[in-house]
This record gives sequence, structure tokens and C-alpha cells, in this order.
Amino acid sequence: MSTEPETTESAEPGKPEDAVRSGTPTDAADAGGPDAGKPDPDGADAGGADAEDAPGTDGSPDTTGTTDADTSETSETSETSETSEPADTAEPAPAEGSPQLSEAEAELLAQKLERERIEQRKAEKKGPIASGTKLSGQAADLLAAVRAVESGEKPVAAVFAEPRPAPRRPAPEPVRRPQPAPAAPAPSDAPAPHTVDGVRRVLTEGSAPEALAPQVAVALGEGAEDLLREDPWQLLRVTGVRPEQADGFARALLGAECRPDDERRARAVTVWLLEQAALAGHTALELSALATALARQGVPDADAAVQATLAEGEALVFQDALDEPGARPGTAPAPAPAASPAPSAAARDGADETDAEGEQDEAEEERPVRVLVGLERYALAEESLADGLARIVNSLSKESSPEWEAAAAAASGSTAELIRAVAGHGLVLHTGGEASRAEPAALLTVARGLGLRAVAACHTPDGRRRFAALLGAEAPVVTVPGLLAGTEGPGRDAEGALDLDVLVLLDAPQLDVEGAAMIVESLPDGARLVLSGDPAVLWSAGPGRVFADLLAARTCPQVASRTPDPGPLGELVSGVGIGELNQVDAPGKEIVIVPVRDAGEAVHRTVQLVADSVPRALGVPPEDTVVITPGHGGAAGTRVLNAALKERLNPGPGRFGGFDPGDRVAYSPAPGRTVPGQVVGADAEGLHLSCADGAVVVPKERVEQAVRHGWALTAHQAVGSRWPAAVVVLPGDAAQALSRPWVYTAFGRGERHLSVVHGVEQALPRAVAEVTAKPRTTRLPALLRSQVPAAQ
Repeated sequence: MSTEPETTESAEPGKPEDAVRSGTPTDAADAGGPDAGKPDPDGADAGGADAEDAPGTDGSPDTTGTTDADTSETSETSETSETSEPADTAEPAPAEGSPQLSEAEAELLAQKLERERIEQRKAEKKGPIASGTKLSGQAADLLAAVRAVESGEKPVAAVFAEPRPAPRRPAPEPVRRPQPAPAAPAPSDAPAPHTVDGVRRVLTEGSAPEALAPQVAVALGEGAEDLLREDPWQLLRVTGVRPEQADGFARALLGAECRPDDERRARAVTVWLLEQAALAGHTALELSALATALARQGVPDADAAVQATLAEGEALVFQDALDEPGARPGTAPAPAPAASPAPSAAARDGADETDAEGEQDEAEEERPVRVLVGLERYALAEESLADGLARIVNSLSKESSPEWEAAAAAASGSTAELIRAVAGHGLVLHTGGEASRAEPAALLTVARGLGLRAVAACHTPDGRRRFAALLGAEAPVVTVPGLLAGTEGPGRDAEGALDLDVLVLLDAPQLDVEGAAMIVESLPDGARLVLSGDPAVLWSAGPGRVFADLLAARTCPQVASRTPDPGPLGELVSGVGIGELNQVDAPGKEIVIVPVRDAGEAVHRTVQLVADSVPRALGVPPEDTVVITPGHGGAAGTRVLNAALKERLNPGPGRFGGFDPGDRVAYSPAPGRTVPGQVVGADAEGLHLSCADGAVVVPKERVEQAVRHGWALTAHQAVGSRWPAAVVVLPGDAAQALSRPWVYTAFGRGERHLSVVHGVEQALPRAVAEVTAKPRTTRLPALLRSQVPAAQ
């Protein structure tokens, strides 16, 4: 009878007799049990090869590894199963005329023979393997190399040296279609995968969310796993983590070693408080305020915590001299040194030579000072800014040319004042509202007419568009980010300075200390800098209040525009700027007040205004209307309003990470900077946006952090831009967030129309009259007064 195995199609699984006929019996077929016909883990041994060495371990049938001996054994087993004696015979021998075995007896005999063969092969594996007998290929070569090294025939280096790879032909550079550069961080900034994995293990041990692993790896860098084990409170360096969360993580990792007075916790909380202060706009904190905040966070010894932080170099301390009572405004003694060493003996002898010098030293010691603590990056930026401003003020010749005088004589009002001030000074401040932009535009025209390289910079693309409209074609107007990045503007000279003579910077209140320091450091000696803006709007999102500090320091000429903003909107906003909420006549429906009772009604009326009322009454389409609300959260925050506006104006499933083509978005390429745009589509590269600066591709891993729906914005996101119509939403739960600068900024975003969805009752006029800007602790005025004399 044939011993050829049956094909899979003809064999019925689960029948032991088919296994016998095919020559592939299995242990699972014992006595026709319930597992008959199922693959067995030891089936590889039955096939005559180790499981890890078998080519067929991926589930595909393999026949190349079957030896002749295996084939003969299978054939003999199949033949014997039909001609041998009953199963209890140890060595069955075929005999002529012997009775035919039944199928059951044949099956038992075949199973017995197969088990014996399996046991024999297992025993052979446990024994020593002679080189070259049962190994082949790379395994045999490796074993032979080991034997050669053990016998001393060859040195280790010669045996195990890897062969030099064959030279490769250089692959041709693929043809790449031009793509807009994404604003995502460079791939080199991304943490290594093994670093993220190590951090993830530590977070798991400390019962912290594993999703924080990439952020922790970026914040702590290489070796983040070890650093986090040694100091669990380093978790506070991740944005959004609070001290109580870091304490829980530390308790899980350290156990009984976790104590409230741990120096590591004190340092981490100190740095965290300084970071929170920077988010609130402070470049430094007074020592007393920092000590109070540390006590609220459960740090038992605030002084020791600050000293430990300073010793580790994680913060710096400063002593700024204060004005003496009765001193002339705008003057102050030189600031005391941050750390005064003890005088030497020679210094003491020199100080005792004259009574006058001793009295002077005593007077300096008695001068009041304030002790400040700040993070190094902001402290150095503020000092660099002060040095750069002093250089600009002192490097320009004070002689005014006849051409400047002639240009000033041809102008009138505050425009003439601005031209005269710029003619004789390197640094000039200009204040005014939206209509006052015509004055720096006239200055720029005059400077270019005199042959000077003059450029204007705005913080937003919309600001650039509006200012360029005042200058005409080929206007030299750029954005501040583009100027600093080198993608816009005049470029740089051989020394790395901006290749210009006059820089007019609009929207100056939006400058933070780091951005301002970068601009000032980039200006060449002898260049003129004009900072122009509305001092009543919200200050910068980053730390510092550069424009307000310069106005307070009075170290350079200041020109206040006398050009008022026109119309009912200009009258309303001007009143808010001086603390008055006036009733303004608006015959053309320039201003509409919509009272609401609760947040739900506020959302409903806002959607109705944007989608129906404003387009119907004024002809302003929804895409030209902005909604402004105090915050992202809450029952009428940007999240809720954007969801409602999307459902009405551009419904869709959000198939691109929550976005659909046509969605209005607010794109944040950097913290504190918002660029309005619209979704075009998405692909493997990321989310494609159309912004005022052109096409932008946001990588999909950054979409969640950098892109929001943009029908509704906060006032901080909207500052620097204007729309034909604005709808300002004031729900009842936002009363505590209102202030005069916020209302002034929000009400001033509409060019033609303003609707106020009013649900805060008397909180609005009270905020306009009483709630001014929150103070910020900065060092710039004191630094400037010590280097630049007060302007006369």
C-alpha cells in the first residue's frame, strides 16, 4: 500500500487514522481523545528538528528539513501499522500468514513507536554535540571558531573580527516636491526611544501616567530615568504637573524615605514656583513673596530652600536699590551687588583714611534694597536687554540733519513730534490707538525718502497687512517672528546684525523680555529703534512688560499720539481706556448689547449672531467675525463655543484628529503666539493649514498641542489682529476674570461692528473702573536707570 501522505484537502482533521496513514502521528491523538487532530507544542520534535531551528515555525508547511532517515522511519511506521502484531508486542516482526491487525491495534502500535522515537531524539539532544555533525551554516562556523580560540590556534581578535561590508553604491537622491517647512521642533530634539522607555518604567513604578514619558524625557534629557529615580520631584519640570502630584509620585518610589523636609523637594518646588511666576509675567520674585509661596506649599524652611536652589545654580539672586524718599523721580542710586564679599584688611584701612569716604560707604550701606530671586534665562535676558537699549541710546549722534528738520516741518501734530524725536535719538517710544498707526507710517516714509534702510515689524500677519495698507505697494513691513528667523526683512550684515538703519516695531506691548532682547541685540550701532503701541491693551504672554517698563523709566523721548480712533467703536474703546464705560450712540448698529441669563443662553445667542444676525444686518460673513471669551474652559469658554460654532458652520466627523476641511483654527507655532488659519486637508505628513503667512504643515504628533478650533478665541490670542466684526461673550462665571485691559483689548478687535453678549451685570463697569492690569515684578527699570540718564 502506498505510504504517500494524503493532501490537506482530502484529509479530515481530528481523525487519528488519517494521521497514521499520512505518516505524521501526534501525541495529541492518544486514544482518540478530545484534543485529537490539534497541533501539539512538541510537534516539532516529532518532525525531527528543534522548534527554533525549524524553517516551518512560522506556520507554513516545510519539507526541506526532512531527512532520508525520517522518511524511511515514516514509511516503515506506516507499513508496520497494518502488518504488525498487537500493541503489547515490544518488537513486532512481520510474519507471513499472520492475522491482520485491527485499526485500533494498528493505531496503538504506531503511537508507541512514535513516542519511542521522540524520546530517543530528545536524549540525543541532551548529549554533547560534536562540531560539524549536527550543526551547519553560521552555527557550525561559530562553534568551530570557539574551539579554535580555546585550543589557542587563533587569537580572539582574528576570529571574531567582523568582515568589512562590501561598498554600496550611493543611492540617487529622490526627487522631493517642495513642502512648507513645519513649525515642529527638529527631529534631533526628540528624545531617544530607550530614554522614553526607561522613563515609562519609572513612571509605572510610581503610579504616574505613562503618557508623560515623552515630556519627561524632553524636560530631563539623556539619563532621565536615573535622574527621576534619584530625585522624583524632578517631575515638576513637566508642564502641568503640580507639587501634590509630584509628592504622590515620590512617595510611591521612595516609601519611608519621602519626607516633607527633603532638600530635593524644596529645590524642585522653588524652581516650580519661579516657573509659575514667569507664566504670570514676572521675570523675578521678591524674596519675601517667594518665601510666603514656599510656606503655602508645605516647605518647612523657606530660607534653606532658596539657599539650596541658589547653591545648585538653578536660580539667581539680585539686590536692586530702591529710590530714597524725597529723591527726584526717575533717579536711583546704583544697584547693590547681588553678593557682597567681606572687605579685606587693605580695603578697611583705605576706607578709614578719610571721614568723607567712610560716611559715603555708610550711606550706601543704609540705602534700601529689594532682594529678588529669578530663573537664569529671564534674568540674563533682562540684563542683556538693558545693555542693548543703553547701547542704542548712546551710540547715535545727537546732531540732527537739516533733512530731518525739513521733513518734520512739513508734517503736523504728533507726526512732526515723532519725526523730530527720531531725528535726534536712538530710542523713541510712541503711544496711541489704531488710528495712530498713520504716524509711524509717515515716519517710515520719511526715513526711506532720506535714503535710510527703514523697516517696520508687526507681531501678527494681520497687523502687517493693516500697516502695509498705509504705505502702499512694496511696503517694507515684516512680522517679528519672520524678522528674527531671517525669513523676512533685510537680512543680516557680515557681523550678524540686521542690515537696517531704522526699525519701527508696532504692537510693542506684546514684546516679552526674551524677544525684545533678541531684537535689540540684533540692531547695529547707530541704528534707530521706534517702539509704537497702545499701552492700554493686554501685556505680553511671556514674562516681562518691556513697553510699560520703558514708559515708566523715562529714559528716552515719548510721543503720545493725539489722533483718536473714529466712530462709535473708537469712542467706546477710548472711554474704556481711561476707566469709563460710556453709553455710545450707534445709529448704524456698530455696537449691540445682547443680555443673557446664563451660559447656555450665551452660547445659543453667540451662534445666532455669528451665523444669522451679523451677516443679515451688516453683510459680514461668519468667516470675518471673531468670537472672544475670557477663557478656554467653563460653560461658555472657547471649547464649548467652538464646538457649537463648528456644528452650525462646518459640521463634520472631525476625521483629521478632530478637524475637517474648512474648519477655522488657531495655530500656535510657539507658546504665546497664535496664528489664525483654516484646515485644507491632512495626509501622512500632518495637518495642512492655510494661514496668512502661507501654507503650513503641522505634524500629526503636534496637532493636539498646537492646533485648536478658531471661531472663538481668548483676548490674549486675538491681540494684534482685528476683524470686521467681533462678538464678545461675557458669561456670568467669567466676572472674576475681567479687567480693564481685557475689556479694552476685546472691545477693540472689531473694525465695523461689536456685539456684547452680556451676562455679568454690574461686574463689567466695575472691572473697567477698578480692575487694572495685574502688576508684574521686573528689573528692567532699575537696570536702565543705572545705565541711561533720565530723558529731560
